[in-house]
Amino acid sequence: MINQSDTSTVVRRVLLNGSFAPSVTNFRGRLVHDMIVKGYSVHVSVPDVSAAQRAAIESLGATVHEAPLRRAGMRPWEDLGYYRYLRRLIAELRPELVVGYTIKPNIWGSLAAGAQKVRSVSMVTGLGYTFVQRSTLGQRAISAATRRLYRRATARNDAVIFQNPDDRDDFIAAGCLADAGKARLVDGSGVDTVRFRPTPLPDTPVFLMVARLLVSKGVREFAQAAREILARRHDCRFLLAGDLDESPDSIGREELARWQADGIEYLGWVDDVRSAMKQASVFVLPSYREGTPRTVLEAAAMGRPVITTNVPGCRETVMGEQTGLLVAARDSEALRAAMERLADDPVGRQAMGDRGRKYCVARYSVNKVNRTLMGHLGLL
Repeated sequence: MINQSDTSTVVRRVLLNGSFAPSVTNFRGRLVHDMIVKGYSVHVSVPDVSAAQRAAIESLGATVHEAPLRRAGMRPWEDLGYYRYLRRLIAELRPELVVGYTIKPNIWGSLAAGAQKVRSVSMVTGLGYTFVQRSTLGQRAISAATRRLYRRATARNDAVIFQNPDDRDDFIAAGCLADAGKARLVDGSGVDTVRFRPTPLPDTPVFLMVARLLVSKGVREFAQAAREILARRHDCRFLLAGDLDESPDSIGREELARWQADGIEYLGWVDDVRSAMKQASVFVLPSYREGTPRTVLEAAAMGRPVITTNVPGCRETVMGEQTGLLVAARDSEALRAAMERLADDPVGRQAMGDRGRKYCVARYSVNKVNRTLMGHLGLL
């Protein structure tokens, strides 16, 4: 329920719908801050909110609503329950704008906002598992259903915001957005280049990957390349940070245990990635596709050279041969060669990291990105 002191019709409210509580502070904290500075009362709906996560979101000045949302999988009865919850919440809050990011908040939040005749915007931060993995009949069915639902949802949006032009074009080509004139572009979610500042690179080659442990993030390619290098040389370390996921795209605990037995150092979930970044001399993200990967930007802001894939979303974050190296997706051999190249070139690692920091500040500063984003949201 909203506070009685927040019921005046002169209060301008924004409802931000997400699917993962930590992402609010990690990825959207400055956006929430900027909305509040502009005089908006910000409400956030997310599922599975721990006490610490609730406190962190509330410390931004936002009001938290715990949503009945299951992030992974498609269970129509559960998704419809989430939709009904959002309709009730929107009816109660009477927000000026409903903003979603990630698939389910985008779809069901936009449909709920449309049912309540409230303005809405979807932020497509990546096309996700259902667009990347479509090899089985079940996956194809889920993908087709997602596209139909997205088309209905975006018909109710004022704007649909993308983080790279490939996602925009493929989303439209897939029939998910009938009115291409609604599409907007922004350079990711931005990175706080003051909070993420350069720290000295380790003298030895230390490779770090930070991601949910999903096949589509390229975690198996990272593990395969790392194991091959570890079998032949002992001067390199390989760190893997991120949580196991309930998605069907997730690797299992037994597979992770085998990687650890072969020498990969698993850090688990890290609340503050800066501690892991400080240990690394190279950041690696061999993803199959992204919107704009925030971890790559954070690594670059801290002066780390990056190895990532030449795919939509990832390739925009790296100036090839200048701030890092681009390799083919799903190719552990190409990844291994790139990692060994930088392992043998400490001077090159430092130079790439220095240039990456400058590139990140110039293009991806959160202040610059949020000015553009607030304009697309109609909140300036």
